[in-house]
Amino acid sequence: MPQITSYRPTEPPDSPVNDSDSDVDLDLEELDPTASSHVQTSRLLGHNQSSEQRVPRIALRNIRMGGLRRPGNRGRGFSGLGHSRDGSSDAVGLLEDDAQGQRYSDGSARAGDDAPLLDEHASRPQRRSFASDRLQNLAHLGSSLRLPSFMSGSTVNRQDNDALPDDKEDDPSTSRTIAVGLPQPTRYPPNLVSNAKYTAFSFLPITLYNEFSFFFNMYFLLVALSQAIPALRIGYLSTYVAPLAFVLVITMGKEAYDDIERRRRDSEANSEEYTVLQFGEPRHHGMALRRAKNIGPKSQRNSNRQSFAQRDRLSDIQEEEEQAEGQGEGQPSSFVREISKKSRDLKVGDVLKLSKGQRVPADVVILRCSTLEGVQAQTHIQENAEPESLGVRPLEGNADQNCSSSGKGKNPETGNSHTSEDLSSGETFIRTDQLDGETDWKLRLASALTQTLPVEEFVRIRVTGGKPDRKVNEFVGKVELVASKYDALDGQPNESSIHDRSHSAPLSIDNTAWANTIIASQATTMAVVIYTGPQTRSALSTSLSRSKTGLLEYEINSLTKILCALTLAISIVLVALEGFGNTEGNIWYVKIMRFLVLFSTIVPISLRVNLDLGKSVYSWFIHRDPGIPGAVVRTSTIPEDLGRIEYLLSDKTGTLTQNEMELKKIHVGTVSYANEAMDEVMGYIRHGFAGALSDNALVTPSSSYNTTAGVTATRTRREIGSRVRDVVLALALCHNVTPTVEEENGRIITSYQASSPDEIAIVRWTEYVGLRLAYRDRKKMVLESTEAGKIVVQVQILDIFPFTSDGKRMGIIVQFHERLKPSPPGQDNGEIWFYQKGADTVMGSIVSANDWLDEETANMAREGLRTLVVGRKRLSQEQYQDFSASYQEASLAINGRDAGMQRVVAEFLEHDLELLGVTGVEDKLQRDVKPSLELLRNAGIKIWMLTGDKVETARCVAVSSRLVARGQYIYTVAKLKHKDNAQDHLDFLRSKTDSCLLIDGESLMLYLTHFRVDFISVAVRLPTVVACRCSPTQKADIAKLIKEFTKKRVCCIGDGGNDVSMIQAADVGVGIVGKEGRQASLAADFSIEQFCHLTKLLVWHGRNSYKRSAKLAQFVIHRGLIIAVCQTMYSIAIKFEPEGLYKDWLLVGYATIYTAAPVLSLVLDKDVDENLANLYPELYKELTSGRSLSYRTFFVWVFVSIYQGGMIQGLSQILTEVDGPRMVAVSYTVLVLNELLMVAIEITTWHPVMIMCIVGTFLVYIGSMPFLGGYFDLDFLLTWGFLWRVLAIGSISLIPPYAVKLIRRTMKPPSYRKVQGI
Repeated sequence: MPQITSYRPTEPPDSPVNDSDSDVDLDLEELDPTASSHVQTSRLLGHNQSSEQRVPRIALRNIRMGGLRRPGNRGRGFSGLGHSRDGSSDAVGLLEDDAQGQRYSDGSARAGDDAPLLDEHASRPQRRSFASDRLQNLAHLGSSLRLPSFMSGSTVNRQDNDALPDDKEDDPSTSRTIAVGLPQPTRYPPNLVSNAKYTAFSFLPITLYNEFSFFFNMYFLLVALSQAIPALRIGYLSTYVAPLAFVLVITMGKEAYDDIERRRRDSEANSEEYTVLQFGEPRHHGMALRRAKNIGPKSQRNSNRQSFAQRDRLSDIQEEEEQAEGQGEGQPSSFVREISKKSRDLKVGDVLKLSKGQRVPADVVILRCSTLEGVQAQTHIQENAEPESLGVRPLEGNADQNCSSSGKGKNPETGNSHTSEDLSSGETFIRTDQLDGETDWKLRLASALTQTLPVEEFVRIRVTGGKPDRKVNEFVGKVELVASKYDALDGQPNESSIHDRSHSAPLSIDNTAWANTIIASQATTMAVVIYTGPQTRSALSTSLSRSKTGLLEYEINSLTKILCALTLAISIVLVALEGFGNTEGNIWYVKIMRFLVLFSTIVPISLRVNLDLGKSVYSWFIHRDPGIPGAVVRTSTIPEDLGRIEYLLSDKTGTLTQNEMELKKIHVGTVSYANEAMDEVMGYIRHGFAGALSDNALVTPSSSYNTTAGVTATRTRREIGSRVRDVVLALALCHNVTPTVEEENGRIITSYQASSPDEIAIVRWTEYVGLRLAYRDRKKMVLESTEAGKIVVQVQILDIFPFTSDGKRMGIIVQFHERLKPSPPGQDNGEIWFYQKGADTVMGSIVSANDWLDEETANMAREGLRTLVVGRKRLSQEQYQDFSASYQEASLAINGRDAGMQRVVAEFLEHDLELLGVTGVEDKLQRDVKPSLELLRNAGIKIWMLTGDKVETARCVAVSSRLVARGQYIYTVAKLKHKDNAQDHLDFLRSKTDSCLLIDGESLMLYLTHFRVDFISVAVRLPTVVACRCSPTQKADIAKLIKEFTKKRVCCIGDGGNDVSMIQAADVGVGIVGKEGRQASLAADFSIEQFCHLTKLLVWHGRNSYKRSAKLAQFVIHRGLIIAVCQTMYSIAIKFEPEGLYKDWLLVGYATIYTAAPVLSLVLDKDVDENLANLYPELYKELTSGRSLSYRTFFVWVFVSIYQGGMIQGLSQILTEVDGPRMVAVSYTVLVLNELLMVAIEITTWHPVMIMCIVGTFLVYIGSMPFLGGYFDLDFLLTWGFLWRVLAIGSISLIPPYAVKLIRRTMKPPSYRKVQGI
């Protein structure tokens, strides 16, 4: 026996799928009876054998067939297979009968015919020794062999195997191998979409942390807790606890509501139903035995072994031999049925059946694309499948029944399914607008290896993909067709696929569809899920949502710290003035703590309540504004930031533009056509293609049909007509557009599919002027006259050179048919023409010399049109043959293939083209985009446009939308791969800060990597920056970088799923509900329907929100500070004792019913009306400086509070008494009236609600005075003495501040006053 060196034991199976339980297994040492004649039956069956001693098993079925397959035994047939059977087990027979050359039966103890076989594709050498041949065969297979394990292990070993984990955790840093349609041995994340900020467990900790991270919330928490100490308690405990609890409940309730809404939206996406193909075991016609993977209890399994071993299995062996030798019609590898699954239940390996309009729920690799009829003809879907039986039963009935194996090892063409290749070419279109913002349809292809494969054989496909990453435009993978589904589950490559390259094929981005893309084709697409949930490209490109806090909140937080320091200082000073003496029951540090509690009104807890209520009012105003219908406020915590924006980052597609292309102008060298002149073009086309309608003749470029209406037409007119016909024909042929026919409401509708909306616009225009694209596939194209409805042009497509961002052009070589019935193959001598269209920058050197191209393209670019130059060249048969041979040779090169192919095209085709004309295509702008951008620019907002589109497109839109001002210099930085001259560009921009920077994604990445600070320091000074070819992550990085560097407020606006990261990274995110769906608007803080609504959102609502909140915050601080000053004066008067001046209800009432409504009514104030705000957007600039709430205005209010508090309390004590109910009555009444009148003084524009609040509050106070006998001297309230004291003290308190305000307003009026005076 030859020595075996290459065989190594396989690892124990790591998945229940591998435990096939389908055959009697045999130890390797048992293959040589002479070496192991002492082995007993129990040993043979594997009893009492540890896992360390065990050698992997081999299916007896494979062994028993080996002898018969040898040439020497083929003639013997099966007659000898039943000899020498004495009823003992076949394992014993194996040992006893070997010397007689007896061949072995497999025993009937097999659970079915689906046990893994050795690879039937592998070539087998001549065998002389049974055991040595078998072992040599095993040596070839190596570790890729999948060995069955039925009856192979002892009880101990079985338990060890059972104890193994079912699957292992996914390692996202490694590539993955996926068995299509089968359970995966690796556990992958669930396919869940989640935009929620909190879980049930994290909600309380996170929200409480966010709340108490604000200083004044923490301050009030400490004050409230201090009231639990009897020595520090002043008045009611509820006085301090209730306001804080109220604030927390309101804020947390709002956060909970917002998060519940997000979860509800997520649930809708996760509950979307999808059709999934379920692959079961194949059905065996006329077979009573039902195979099961999971055998019953071990005792039942062991008891059945003896009975299985007794049976005669001659018919099974004979049947298997016939199938193995004859490769006859076998059963399919699986039984397929359709089931419905929710998006969240999808798993890696599931095969989806997607139709037009469906969202792709996970990242998938496309296996097959076919028309609906084709799919129905090709698949065997059985809706009502019987459940698999769960036990193994002995074979019953006729032993000659046809129980074939499951078709392992057969060619892809075998099986019952027909592979109707003619039904579909494996193409589908997808919309990627939610991923990269482009609404152009992208062509996707099924791999040729899987397109023709019957659906039942999908389980034999193994897909290998790279690790999950965020690159939406890249994918590298491989698809393999293996012998059986068990090989597909095995991660090791099988030998047949290693040696046979036809069994594997590469996968690229063209074979994929990422999550959140939309199937756009009418065809049915079958695809296997490869990445789910958080590992999809969409999820990896989207940053986590975060809680946003307004700039005003931070400013108020810093002011609160000053107030707290003031509180501490006053407390210490008052105790120090007393000399830190200890009175009875009061130690000096306890006095300081009591003073801190008394002065806690300086830091008003009601400030948060008032600001939150104000924010709700602003949100209500935005939501109900008829000028911006459909506006939704999703984050109500930051409306004030709308008035502080300094940088606006905007998407292009669908945000500034409608992404609806229209051909506006065409120039043919001597004359230009636009608008109404297009009717003249229609006339030329009608007559130019009229001659083809008389018989079977077709139009070719050399056809000499008249293109003018009458015989009297001048020669010049005939020439122009001919040129028009040529350029229209070129535009109708030179493209990648495919027409599709759909039926909607009983009407036949033709639509066009293409990767570029420009091409669709051009093809629609050719249809409008009279030449319709009727049919297109990979090999031919048919044009028909729209007037007559008859075919006028038919061409064979010889070569296509698609558009690339580097080449900036696309070309096509076509051969024209001269008759409707084409010549027999090889005899068609029709004209061959090369057409090409592209950007003027590259086509200028390709077309023949002319004197008008540069001027006309410049004119169209100034109008904001996207220009395309069209040219053509005629090729002889010899020229084309030479080109084709050279091109084919270049395409086979391993190194420098693309460059070599381009070199051949340039050498043979791209020179001296006949210039036919120039087209100008307009990307329609959103309504009122131009005035909106101009208004925002005048408001001092620097606008950046970030788009995933091409450089030329971005430039055109920037010009046409007036994002770039007239005459403004556009400095372009593109294709910057090395950092050598990167600084030169920055130096130029530093010297020319009024220019516009146009930069592509590649160059931007270089700057962000190597010159991050230098680049952003230059870019933020420029009035406009246009960044194109930006990934979603780059957009978010730019937003974060501007925020970090400038510390200014950044607003991002977009409408697609690719804008979500940018929107969430911004201080203020605005989403537009548009053609690209609602993903951006759902993730945004504010949702609008048009870009022009943004101006009102910022200039009007942003202004009002900020100005009102600033005034409201200062008033609340003033209200708390003035009562603290009164308390200080009182404490000084009573010899620095920490006793409260206004206790219990007086303190609570002052902050609530006596002043709350008038102060809150300030949220209705406005300094200018809406027309003035739009007419003078420069007013917005003042808001960005934050003057409405600054340290300067804060300290002005502090001094006013100190003056008024000192006057009120000081004069009250002087004019009445130092301590007593009369003094309290006078000072408290003046305090309330002073606050009401201060509100009235500060109001700029009166509102009826304001009057009601002020007058109503005053009446409430007067009405409640009789009930305040516990605090006031009620008898004193009815005297004149009380009245004149109140009036006198109030006048002294109010008149000086008001007089100063009037004088200052007269001497230095604010900007809005100047505007109102114009």
